[in-house]
Amino acid sequence: MRILLLVFFFVYYGAAAQTGLQPVDSWREELPYQSAIDVTASATKVYAATPYSVFSVDMATKEVERMSKVSGLSEAGVTAIQYDEASDKLYIAYANSNIDVLEKNGRHNIADLKRKNIAGDKTIYHIYADNRLCYLSTGIGIIVLDAEKYEVKDSWFIGSSGDYVKINMVTKDNNYIYAATEDGLKKVSVNANAADYNAWQNVSGSKGLGAAACKGVVNIQNKIIAVQNDSLWIQNGTEWFLFFADGWPVISINASKDKITVCQRTAGGNSKVVILNSDGSINNTIQYPGIISFPKKAIWQNEDYWVADLYGGLSQWSGGVPESYKLNSPEDIATGEMTVYNNILYVAAGSVNSAWNYLYNGSGVYKLSNGEWTNYNRYHYAQLDSMLDFITVAADPRDESVWAGSYGGGLLHIQVNDHFTIYKQNSPIRPMVGDPASYRVSGLAFDHENNLWICNYGADQYIHVRKNDSTWQSFTSPYRLTENAVAQIVIDDADQKWIVSPKGGGLICFNSGSSIDDTGDDRWRLYRTGNGNGNLPSNNVLSIAKDKNGFIWVGTDDGVGIIQCPQEAFSNTGCEALLPVVKQGNFANYLFKGEQVQSIAVDGADRKWIATKNGAWLINIEGDQVLQHFTEDNSPLLNNNVKSIAINGTTGEVFFATINGICSYRSTATEASQDSSTVLIFPNPVPPGYGGTIAIKGLAGNSYVKITELNGRLVYQTKALGGQAVWNGRNYKGQPVASGIYLVLMIDEQGQQKIAGKIVFISN
Repeated sequence: MRILLLVFFFVYYGAAAQTGLQPVDSWREELPYQSAIDVTASATKVYAATPYSVFSVDMATKEVERMSKVSGLSEAGVTAIQYDEASDKLYIAYANSNIDVLEKNGRHNIADLKRKNIAGDKTIYHIYADNRLCYLSTGIGIIVLDAEKYEVKDSWFIGSSGDYVKINMVTKDNNYIYAATEDGLKKVSVNANAADYNAWQNVSGSKGLGAAACKGVVNIQNKIIAVQNDSLWIQNGTEWFLFFADGWPVISINASKDKITVCQRTAGGNSKVVILNSDGSINNTIQYPGIISFPKKAIWQNEDYWVADLYGGLSQWSGGVPESYKLNSPEDIATGEMTVYNNILYVAAGSVNSAWNYLYNGSGVYKLSNGEWTNYNRYHYAQLDSMLDFITVAADPRDESVWAGSYGGGLLHIQVNDHFTIYKQNSPIRPMVGDPASYRVSGLAFDHENNLWICNYGADQYIHVRKNDSTWQSFTSPYRLTENAVAQIVIDDADQKWIVSPKGGGLICFNSGSSIDDTGDDRWRLYRTGNGNGNLPSNNVLSIAKDKNGFIWVGTDDGVGIIQCPQEAFSNTGCEALLPVVKQGNFANYLFKGEQVQSIAVDGADRKWIATKNGAWLINIEGDQVLQHFTEDNSPLLNNNVKSIAINGTTGEVFFATINGICSYRSTATEASQDSSTVLIFPNPVPPGYGGTIAIKGLAGNSYVKITELNGRLVYQTKALGGQAVWNGRNYKGQPVASGIYLVLMIDEQGQQKIAGKIVFISN
């Protein structure tokens, strides 16, 4: 029996892994892994840095491991990495100047530079590891780490008068420490007080070396080679001689064993990696368009070359066709709208700035289905070349195709087999007034009759509908709006359209009457601040959502308002927004007063997830209690600035789009089910020593759940959040239950009791 249960356990977990099921209260990241900016290696692994995270490749097995804030790193956002063979440590530098040191005993964090209040560029551009010491090249000077004590040992500010100067790279030989700086190449004796800027000698401008900034410096077989004016110079005694130059701009150099790798790229985009022998002769040249597109760094390890490329990712070269490591992931971060339909996540990867100007973002639209990412953008499909800044997305309930709005390029319809249709000049969608080439689609939503409603920012007619029969109708509100600004749109239970008007325009409610084509019975209402005007907390509306009661939640730059009677928006009494009050300790205040509410999403239990610049929040149904608050300090959330939230109601997974990438959290609530045959218990069997949460999903809405022994003795009782209940595997006394089989009984709101399933606990 025990063997059979163990076999079932592994089969179940294998199936769970394939479907992407994750435990309740767990996190997952969906970071871009297709861009590499740095590469380093140990004897067995190659490590590549992306702008957001790190991954490794086992050189023997080719197994790939992802490392991010979700898996235990301190931050999201990487600038440099370096492995030190002597100490067997991997150094990771982050964009906020934090540093992690990874070794076999775990991770050590050095946050001294991050915490230090310096009015200068603390960015870490390069890491030179030298066993116990580690030299960081930063925008202010050289920071020296003690890698045994895990602390900053010294700071060297070596500008001409002891002021800050950008350090591009550091190396050393037996006698000197060398620094490639914007003031030129500088060196100091290893026995001198390097903290004294007077001890540093600027060797540029004499002995054959020009008086110019120095891009890089390396030591190969005790020979110092520096980059200046896109030429490599070698030191011989006190003199400097030309080592290599071919007229191509130099991005970076690196010394690997007895080879020098030179990454180069012209202004026209031609790229290559040149490998030099220690005498300056060319050993090899790597050119491969599409993989070598913008090489940032290259190394030579175990007779293979490894290249980190900004567009081509990580590649391995051992002769012939390279092996490319562009991991399954979105191609870039995404901060536009997200939506989930039938377990598929759709993401608009673009954005606009606070003034609603476009940012020329070409990342396009992403789709996550069954754990696989698909990227739709100009880099893969030439027909999308003019479509930038996708900011809104909607799934078509008729055929699960996707519609996406480009802020400037019109409306895109992505159908089966990646068939594209673009709507702008060939449709009622109109250009921005004063910008005749810009077709700005800023909001999309389907109503209950499968009509697609479209917001057309800045056009003279700025609201359109593409009806279920493929005919169109266009509308303009009776209100004067700055720039005719319209954006996110939500359809309520009465098929009324609620439309955000950015730049202080407020919130529009539009009722198209009994017939879309008959504009004579159209009704409009503008919600703004003040009693009698709608009572919004601010005219600057940033987000809206409809909850399970049909209420309209309005997020502004100064908190939240709730319109609880949308069906009465056009009645004689009107329908004003209520401003919920939430308790915070011994004090109370309006909900999110002073916060920018950038996105609102409703989960299966009708709770609200709120995105702000200060993290993500979970609010109860009524909006008067904070249930959870995730920040980058207390959770794996990638950044406090959360731009968008979407929820997979089937799994309870909550997706957060931050300025450092997408991550998700498996929440305790799912959408309700009326079919008890769909109940899923996870994990099941419960393995020995498991202390996490057990999820029971697929339940009838808000049903009661009883856990009993086979003889009917009650062990635990709880209530589902939407369609999911959770249990910690303990009885009412807080004791872990014994091994064995337990019944899960579901009692729905009508009092009907059903056996929803069984849970098996396996002892050690």
